[in-house]
Amino acid sequence: MRPLLNAWVCLVYAFMYLPIAVVVVFSFNAAQHGGPWRGFTTEWYQRLLDSPDKISAAQNTLVLGLVSTAVATALGTLLGYGLSRYRFPGKKVFSLLMYVPVIIPDIVMAVAMLSFYSLVREHLRLFELGMTTMIIAHITFQVPFVAIVVRSRLAGMDPAIEEAAHDLYAGSRRTFWHVTLPLMMPGILAGGMLAFTLSLDDFVVSFFTTGPGATTLPILIYSSVKRGITPDVNALSTLIVAVSVVATLGSALLQRDPRRSGD
Repeated sequence: MRPLLNAWVCLVYAFMYLPIAVVVVFSFNAAQHGGPWRGFTTEWYQRLLDSPDKISAAQNTLVLGLVSTAVATALGTLLGYGLSRYRFPGKKVFSLLMYVPVIIPDIVMAVAMLSFYSLVREHLRLFELGMTTMIIAHITFQVPFVAIVVRSRLAGMDPAIEEAAHDLYAGSRRTFWHVTLPLMMPGILAGGMLAFTLSLDDFVVSFFTTGPGATTLPILIYSSVKRGITPDVNALSTLIVAVSVVATLGSALLQRDPRRSGD
């Protein structure tokens, strides 16, 4: 039974990761236009540095990811903390609504944001599509993910620690800054890394809310693939995968319970 289970697990992982492995391997293919293996080379990675459109797209992607992640992490932390530590009318409803951006399809979120921008632009002459609209759209779907991670972190904290701080005559503000926030920090950082990964990988929402001069790497890859898959596209995709993997692993490590580090 166990060998059969191990074989099944290997097949599942192969199904998930073999396409990614193919992209990585063929990013080092010496063939000019993909296809059969023609030898090992790092030329395509070097060419990325000599391509102004790819450098511009990388800069846009980083600006979009960093700015949206910073704002979403702050808002998500406040939301997660408020839902975890305070009681107010409609709390259960707000808790359920927090999951709506998480579970709805990306295409629905993209169309909703585009419709909202069109409505605002028509009546208020605001929000011309571009970097600003993409940042706002990314913040919209990032905040719930950060809030969920932070709230989970708070749920795993021992309330006796905060009670001990109050017993030692620490006020609510001092307790928060010197006890609660340091204990929350791994969850905040994990939520921020997760938000950055989501922003880095997003295509649908970015594609619907972008404008002239605000092309990101996923959008650039999509445009390039329509003309055919080339090794430089594979190289660009490999770099995005590498950054995503690092951010995802960092988020997972920060969410680990230190009490189970020996498991």
